[in-house]
Amino acid sequence: MSQDTSTKAANAKAKPAKDTSDNGASGRGAFGQDAPGQTKVDATGEVIGQRLSAYLAPTMKESPAEAEIVSHKLMIRAGLIRKLSAGIYSYLPMGLRSLRKAERIIRTEMNRFNAREVLLPSVQPAELWKESGRFDKYGPELLRFKDRHDRDCVYGPTHEEVITDIVRREVRSFRDLPLNLYQIQTKFRDEIRPRFGLMRGREFIMKDAYSFDVDDAGADLSYRSMYQAYVNIFTNCGLKFAVVEADSGPIGGSFSHEFMVLAESGEDALAFCDKCSYASNIEKAKTGDYVIYDVPEAPLEKVHTPGCRHVPQLAAFMKTPESSIIKSMLFEVEGGDPVLVLIPGHREINLIKLKNALDGANPTLASPEEAERITGVPMGFVTPVGAKVKILADLAIGRMNNGVVGAGEADYHFKNAKPGRDFAVSGYLDLNVAGQGDPCPHCGAPLALKRGIEVGHVFKLGTKYSLAMGAKFMGPDGNESPIIMGCYGIGLGRTVAASVEQNHDKDGIIWPMALAPFQVALLPLQVQNEKVIEATLKLYDELTDLGVETLLDDRDERPGLKFKDADLLGLPLRVTVSEKGLNNGQVELKERESREVTMLPLETAARAIKDSRDKALA
Repeated sequence: MSQDTSTKAANAKAKPAKDTSDNGASGRGAFGQDAPGQTKVDATGEVIGQRLSAYLAPTMKESPAEAEIVSHKLMIRAGLIRKLSAGIYSYLPMGLRSLRKAERIIRTEMNRFNAREVLLPSVQPAELWKESGRFDKYGPELLRFKDRHDRDCVYGPTHEEVITDIVRREVRSFRDLPLNLYQIQTKFRDEIRPRFGLMRGREFIMKDAYSFDVDDAGADLSYRSMYQAYVNIFTNCGLKFAVVEADSGPIGGSFSHEFMVLAESGEDALAFCDKCSYASNIEKAKTGDYVIYDVPEAPLEKVHTPGCRHVPQLAAFMKTPESSIIKSMLFEVEGGDPVLVLIPGHREINLIKLKNALDGANPTLASPEEAERITGVPMGFVTPVGAKVKILADLAIGRMNNGVVGAGEADYHFKNAKPGRDFAVSGYLDLNVAGQGDPCPHCGAPLALKRGIEVGHVFKLGTKYSLAMGAKFMGPDGNESPIIMGCYGIGLGRTVAASVEQNHDKDGIIWPMALAPFQVALLPLQVQNEKVIEATLKLYDELTDLGVETLLDDRDERPGLKFKDADLLGLPLRVTVSEKGLNNGQVELKERESREVTMLPLETAARAIKDSRDKALA
């Protein structure tokens, strides 16, 4: 084989896959890539200035087909993350810089509030989870496996067991408390349907903290401290957020709040009262006494209702509001007997509330076939009258004396049904999903529903884990008592993604200054022009010397492409150096969010840009 043939073959073999990116960031820039100083670092070694041509920052024209929400689309297109497999993503340099900024903000506030950082193993022995009782209860999201010695292990989705094990070994006396330990660690939750990029992935990075106190008063103080730390963290991240009451879920505990970034695409529904301070996740949201259909009490009467299996059909046939219908829904309960749940016809069952009412046992709505097998009645005609199963009812049912219920016979219903008189209820509970305009449980004003993205969650755990795992301390009286615990989590990837979800426009991301990968995009337009090159490098040096994080787009590309990529990446400030501007001794400063343009004298531009940066961070 000749040398020429060999070279051609090697080139053919090494030919890269089709490039779907918009930019040439992996190629050589026009300013001479071999020149020193293309990357600037500060005294701590942090990159403060970077040439784009020497960076891995691959932008894309189109969003991947599986991307459903804005943050997923834009983070892929802007070259922040790349998918490895379902629910598992790699952070590219730009995305990692934003993640690290969130980490620094979190560490600052956690340290300020006297928390101490640790790093705990991701792989955990299953024995700890069996001690706490969560090994069997957590569900299939817990990744279980055996090591080479056939020992059961889990890949931690959370670290309550591990941190409790450390504390029970090291803490002996009340003098060792209070204590607050936190970590920033990779976790894994085997979601059945990972979606939305970093919003609901299987592998994720989380800050989790755990407080340990001698009594409830101390635990309340720790909770309030972490609550305030979280307010500071999300404020310093430049996010618009709300704090809402929340359900504790599989973590457990008696009291919790979620920190929600407000965004139209949020996966969580939130209930707010504009008159008072009440705010809650819809999973936990309570309501006041909402209006139901009510008429004077009358005797129970059986009515022929052919084919009326569903609430709208039945309401129309009976010429009565849907609020007068009592839906009788049969649920099968994990590890227990079926339960019949009653709720007004115009409302929906809140499964989280129902699960809590069943002491954490998972309820599953019985299929039509299973419901008929258990009750002997076709679905739609199941009745609480004479029912042989336990009955739970929404609070509103207890205020009804004229409900329409199934008659326990196909094509028949009872009207004027009154609980307590015509059927027995084991318990009245708040089981409904709060709706727009429902009365606030605190002041009675109408509730408003908004959407949000959970980025942080604080729990008051009490003694759930310390009792189960024997984490005790010796008090001043010589007696042992269980340690009172709290748990506090922040999803770092979710926080960065939520920022994108909240801050974007049709052209791309609009970073808040605190989380932006770089603070300034420096764009020279005529990169072969010596005057432009000289002015750009001078400004680059001045900005980085002032501590302004600067991304220099030194690619030999047309201006339109540079502007488009700058808008997509969304750095807060864009500085354009052009031959036309330099002829007037000026450079252009444009703010990404407001799109306000200011012409700055070249000689004082660096200081003016720094002032704009500082103002945005204030």
